[in-house]
Amino acid sequence: MSPSWILLIIAGLLEVCWTLGLKYTQGFTRPLPSVLTVAAIIASMGLLGLAVKQLPIGTAYAVWVGIGAAGAAIAGMVLFHEPATPSRLFFLVLMIVAIIGLKVTSGTH
Repeated sequence: MSPSWILLIIAGLLEVCWTLGLKYTQGFTRPLPSVLTVAAIIASMGLLGLAVKQLPIGTAYAVWVGIGAAGAAIAGMVLFHEPATPSRLFFLVLMIVAIIGLKVTSGTH
């Protein structure tokens, strides 16, 4: 796996962190969670920007958003007891399969 893909995966994981962080900021009224959330946003976008130097923008953005969306949904189920219905889990699996498919068919290593 190329360094660009590694950066993209880290950027996606940071997207999960900042989306979850939004819940803890309570509307950016709590200083420490707010600072950590903003730092994660900046780092996530910065790494995405570095990754797209070598990766196709459409693929990179879709993978970044997919990792963030799937990760936030899964974390929401675990941390916030959001519903984990069979249909929700099915569509999360489809999203993960799509992320892997985009990577495999991107033509980059």
